[in-house]
Amino acid sequence: MRKQFGMPEVEKLVNYYSCSYWKGRVPRQGWLYLTVNHLCFYSFLLGKEVTLVVQWVDVTQLEKNATLLFPECIKVSTRDSELYFSMFLNINETFKLMEQLANIAMRQLLDNEGFLEDKSLPKPSKPLKNISALKRDLDARAKNDWYRATFRLPKDERLDGHTDCTLWTPFNKMHIPGQMFVSNNYICFASKAEEACHLIIPLREVAVVEKADSSSVLPRPLSISTKSKMTFLFANLKDRDFLVQRISDFLQRTPSKKSDGSGRKWKGSFSDTGCEEFPEFSSISPPAVSPTSTLNNQLVSFCTGEVPTASQGLLKLFRRDSEELLGPKAAKEKMKEESWNIHFFEYGRGMCMYRTAKTRELVLKGIPENLRGELWLLFSGAWNEMVTFPGYYAELVEKSMGKYSLATEEIERDVHRSMPEHPAFQNELGIAALRRVLTAYAFRNPTIGYCQAMNIVTSVLLLYCNEEEAFWLLVALCERMLPDYYNSRVVGALVDQGIFEELTRDYLPQLSEKMQELGVISTISLSWFLTLFLSVMPFESAVVIVDCFFYEGIKLILQVSLAILDANMEKLLNCCDEGEAMTVLGRYLDNVINRQSISPPIPHLHALLTSGDEPPLEIDIFELIKTSYEKFSNLRADDIEQMRFKQRLKVIQSLEDTAKRSVVRAISGDIGFSMEELEELYMVFKAKHLTSCYWGSSHTAAAHRDQSLPYLEQYRIDLEQFRELFDSLTLWSCGLHTPVLAGRMFRLLDENRDSLINFKEFVTGMSGMYHGDLTEKLKLLYKLHLPPALISEEAESALEATSYFTEDISTEEAATQEDRGGRNEDSKEKEEKGTSPQDYRYYLRMWAKEKYSKKETIKDLPKMNQEQFIELCKTLYNMFSEDPVEQELYHAIATVASLLLRIGEVGKKFSNRPMKKTDDCKANNTQDAVSEEESPMSEHSQNSAVEQQPQADPGDGASGDIQAGKTQQEKQTPGDGDGGEGPGSPIQLLSDDETKDDMSMSSYSMVSTGSLQCEDIADDTVLVGCEASSSAARYGSTIDTDWSISFEQVLASMLTEAALVNYFEKKVDIGLKIKEQKKVERQFSSSSDYDLSSSVSG
Repeated sequence: MRKQFGMPEVEKLVNYYSCSYWKGRVPRQGWLYLTVNHLCFYSFLLGKEVTLVVQWVDVTQLEKNATLLFPECIKVSTRDSELYFSMFLNINETFKLMEQLANIAMRQLLDNEGFLEDKSLPKPSKPLKNISALKRDLDARAKNDWYRATFRLPKDERLDGHTDCTLWTPFNKMHIPGQMFVSNNYICFASKAEEACHLIIPLREVAVVEKADSSSVLPRPLSISTKSKMTFLFANLKDRDFLVQRISDFLQRTPSKKSDGSGRKWKGSFSDTGCEEFPEFSSISPPAVSPTSTLNNQLVSFCTGEVPTASQGLLKLFRRDSEELLGPKAAKEKMKEESWNIHFFEYGRGMCMYRTAKTRELVLKGIPENLRGELWLLFSGAWNEMVTFPGYYAELVEKSMGKYSLATEEIERDVHRSMPEHPAFQNELGIAALRRVLTAYAFRNPTIGYCQAMNIVTSVLLLYCNEEEAFWLLVALCERMLPDYYNSRVVGALVDQGIFEELTRDYLPQLSEKMQELGVISTISLSWFLTLFLSVMPFESAVVIVDCFFYEGIKLILQVSLAILDANMEKLLNCCDEGEAMTVLGRYLDNVINRQSISPPIPHLHALLTSGDEPPLEIDIFELIKTSYEKFSNLRADDIEQMRFKQRLKVIQSLEDTAKRSVVRAISGDIGFSMEELEELYMVFKAKHLTSCYWGSSHTAAAHRDQSLPYLEQYRIDLEQFRELFDSLTLWSCGLHTPVLAGRMFRLLDENRDSLINFKEFVTGMSGMYHGDLTEKLKLLYKLHLPPALISEEAESALEATSYFTEDISTEEAATQEDRGGRNEDSKEKEEKGTSPQDYRYYLRMWAKEKYSKKETIKDLPKMNQEQFIELCKTLYNMFSEDPVEQELYHAIATVASLLLRIGEVGKKFSNRPMKKTDDCKANNTQDAVSEEESPMSEHSQNSAVEQQPQADPGDGASGDIQAGKTQQEKQTPGDGDGGEGPGSPIQLLSDDETKDDMSMSSYSMVSTGSLQCEDIADDTVLVGCEASSSAARYGSTIDTDWSISFEQVLASMLTEAALVNYFEKKVDIGLKIKEQKKVERQFSSSSDYDLSSSVSG
């Protein structure tokens, strides 16, 4: 497979299937190969070959549908085309696997964890019964995800196995058929009939597991007793002995509670041991939160000097009205509490409670305020994590105290704006508690950090729970119940917004089109979903929705949203613009009331924005929820997860397109490429980054992408990836010398020296090659042969240019050091004052530097020394190889090099050096004359010629010398005995390594021996123009350190040769090179006509 599609060894094949690929109405039977990163198809039928390769990250839609044309097919959509596959033996299995792989790809685009998941997958091995280990691993992941989501378990829980069984339910005296699930920390049961019964038994609470006696009525029973004196009886277990052994193994690994003190700490609370305490609780009002515990004392101890940690729900501390004054409301609340106490008596209390349709009925009728915190923790699964990691929150608070980050700045900004109308957050106690919970979570999960709306939700959690409980509820919300909601791009909320739009089309078709026209759904859904209606409804009503949400999940939010639109359908259909529609919905939500609430009403400011003559119609929140269940209750959690996958593809690809457009718009003004070319280059650049992430040998590539950075900085490539792109896209292809030139270009573009370049830096280099004028292209080429592009290993002496850059860099470093010192002092002062760090100042400084940076002119470029000049000539020679007019170019560059060598020698006379005595000058002149006679082609003869005509036109002098050089060259051929082989030969030594294989010796005859020979200048090449006494030595030891030329001289010399001018002014379209690179990056293979025509051979 890898050889067929050109994949590297590290690409992992998951499975392959026989199917047909449809081109038009013609099916092509072949094999579909599903790898971790690609979808591939190969067919060879009737002499025609079809090869398709699609990256999963390019898939925008994946659907399984059946039409008249395509019976039961899978449709794979990319940005460019649609592919149809059908005739599968097991289409459901194939589609499920494709969904999983596409989902992993979307995680890769969303964050770096997707790449880490890929790396953690088992290595491919020989298939066992046509199922690879990789396929089995992915199947196990899917089951684990379903298991954790169904029973709200911690994200590291792994399902060990499941089996059919029955469960004896004492509340209705029945044996309910279902399945038992066993994992390393839990035993769970789900009935086959939905809503009949769910059960979660933590192994930490299990006391005894024993096999009961079998009978005809109760075959193969298993009894599980908990420490809370509850017993659960399972029967009809197929392999009871093995199951008991597995449970026993897990029990041995389950850590026991450390001490009785720890147990007492939980006893009075609604912990798992609450199961044994429910008779005691039935006689008194059940506490909603734990009493002050050891943990709370620890928190107070290290919060010395601050307000004490909230050890119970803030609502209890700030309740203003006494219950005696509430009358009927208080009686109603007592009745609710009694109903729940009866339920606890019949169904159990705590994690081991039987969860049935009766439980849901009680939740929908409203949870009493005293039980709200307890039941939120149980239904969300947050209690499991809190018990599993005791003291974790205390450690986080301690670590995060006094630490600053961008998240803490945002928290500090929003913490005073969280429910300011509630008395609990009008004082430092509530505000400090909110600050600690949000900061602790930001330190726990820096990927999310802090997102607006988290403050509103957390403040409500703190009203009913203590700090630690609120923290774990926030963890459950952000990481399990509302996945990806609170990241920087609110992807999860956008996904559920897409689901809401789809449900509106299905359930309210006549309203859907109007809502799309008004553009209302995208506005309302984010505020509704992100804050669970807390920001748009009166608090007393919204908290009832939160009750139901913790039990039902996102299904409840979607149902209520549909019910709200349905209730306002007529008014919305008559709206003319978005503002009017928002007013209608805003007024409706403001008047959703909770008549049963015993808390004093909290003013809701949103209602003040609307006005009307008629008194608004009040809507009871319980009626609204009841209506939502009556009309939209057929929504199922599994269906919502399926829709989430579908929408996630659309949303993430849409965000990627937005990022692409933002990057392209940001840099289009400074770059010569068109918008279309920039978009194509961006896709190639991004594909190179992603390819390195999943085919790279380490995880470092994945770490290059930081979602918190601006779009422009999110995709970056290193030197190796840049070399590959440069080789395929460059105009200046230099054969074996290309990687060297690519390395220099990379160092030149990497301004911040982090060994990574972003897209802007990349296209800046490409634009210089493709769209610069002659001067710009030559300037870029010139800079590629100066530090920092040219490193010491390539040219060892570079004295003047090095000193230029050394001065520049040292000055910059000094300024940076000084600046850092100042920043450190500033940051110390800021820390003392409790304000923000230097994040903003750093970016502002960088922005100012970019905005007001002086534009570089040709006069700003440093001079080039002799070694750098040699490297430039070597590069130019290699660039001209295989060019249609290479002979003319070789002749031209030889002429220019000869001229520049002499110009450099003349420049030495005017350099800032101590003047020698006249006698020494005369002696040197005499010596020069002798050297002329002995070696007529030596450098000194050229210097003398130039000195004799100091006022003459340089062009004329160059012409004369070249003509003389030609005459001399005609007398010497490479075959002569005194030719190019001896160390003292006037013709340069040629390096076999770097000489082009396809170059014939005839090309040498076009180059003047009186100029710099550039067939390929190797390290052991002798410079023509060096002193004869040292001509046998390596040029590195005989370089004239006083010799230098400027860019103006290089430019002027180049302009004298028409061949060079034409070469550098030639316009080339980058589009063809991008298409070739796309093929290399596996992006060519969506089923467009072009792609198929190139991949189908007869």
